[in-house]
Amino acid sequence: MILVGNGNVITCQKEKPFIKGGCVAIEGAAIKAVGTTTDLKKMYPEAEFIDAKGGVIMPGLVNMHNHIYSTFARGLSIAGFHPKNFSDILEGQWFHLDRKLKNTTTYLSGKVAYLDSIKNGVTTMFDHHASYGEISGSLFELSKAADELGVRTCLCYEVSDRNGKSQMKEAVAENIDFMKSVAKRGDDMQKAMMGLHASFTLSDETLEYVKEATPEDIGFHIHVAEGMADVYDSLEKYNKPVVNRLFDLGILGEKSIAAHCIHIGPHEMELLKDTNTMVVTNPESNMGNAVGCPPVLRLFNEFGIVCGLGTDGFTNDLTESYKFANLIHKHHLADPNAGWVEIPTMLFENNPRMANRYFAAKLGVLEAGAAGDVIVLDYHAPTPMNETNYKSHILFGMNGRFVTDTIINGEVKMRNREVVGIDEEKLLADAAEEAERLWQRINE
Repeated sequence: MILVGNGNVITCQKEKPFIKGGCVAIEGAAIKAVGTTTDLKKMYPEAEFIDAKGGVIMPGLVNMHNHIYSTFARGLSIAGFHPKNFSDILEGQWFHLDRKLKNTTTYLSGKVAYLDSIKNGVTTMFDHHASYGEISGSLFELSKAADELGVRTCLCYEVSDRNGKSQMKEAVAENIDFMKSVAKRGDDMQKAMMGLHASFTLSDETLEYVKEATPEDIGFHIHVAEGMADVYDSLEKYNKPVVNRLFDLGILGEKSIAAHCIHIGPHEMELLKDTNTMVVTNPESNMGNAVGCPPVLRLFNEFGIVCGLGTDGFTNDLTESYKFANLIHKHHLADPNAGWVEIPTMLFENNPRMANRYFAAKLGVLEAGAAGDVIVLDYHAPTPMNETNYKSHILFGMNGRFVTDTIINGEVKMRNREVVGIDEEKLLADAAEEAERLWQRINE
């Protein structure tokens, strides 16, 4: 039994979202009770006590779209790389990088990304992987890294035709092998999806092949209309918009994630709604790639589509994405009222709802029976903080580095900013050496 108390508890419950002087009791992998520190200490006097010291206690965060393979791009300079558009960025940086990745690189990038997630209070991560330098076994390297760090994760490999049919089939096989492995696990810590890059790198023949190979209970994780090249390709080759094409080929559905969805029209929105497909937007990445602003407020309000937030490899700090999502829509629409309700709903309610289409343990809420995923932040409000304004406090007053303690599945993974069971100094030294080797391969 662990008690995490003496703090302002943000439960994310509808009935009682905020408890001043609150406490969370965790037994095994699940939450046992939520209440005041005084009451729970009386109920469980022998429990280990983690003192929030007047800070904030809240559910672990869920990242619904990430790219771990981008970890070692931080600080990278590619000779002759001067992109003029998003297609240049993909071909000149990301496709070039992933063709140089080996399983040793994938493993260490996974260790660093999961470590960074723990330090930023992210307890569940959906990743979209590519490493065409070494495909077979790559998801298992990420799986190993996730197990060693103890982060809840859902993995897939990015199937694409861009490197030929042989590697496309090898990528499909890697997804299937990992799905079979995950199905044999007795825990609720890892799940699998079928990864797809984007419509413009996937032929109808490939999508039909992938669809036939994918079990009925597994969805697809695919980039949708992130750049205009995706839109033009679908219209020119298939005479239909991207989402229509994916619908016709059976890729949409309640277990599928459509990432980005920047350049889509009303009929495509209807198809996403009718198929109950999840949409995940990634504001920082979209701004960095200069691809535009997704119509997420329209998706959310007009069509009632379940929309969430991801980081797309730009960062592992979801509170950063919360801030940027709040800003991008205000800026794009020139409306200071835009996004106040929708964006926090996406992060704190929809992300866990979407993750629970795969994971059994209830995520994103502090209540009896929910997953024992709890974080503590060293935040002491200079103004009143209560159930009506705590989201504003998170938006304007906190970021990932405020996290001091992270508990995942009932196990303490970080205590007083010290990650448990990991030699962080050695990991980062090993990662730096591997990154240097990767950079040499990229620029040779």
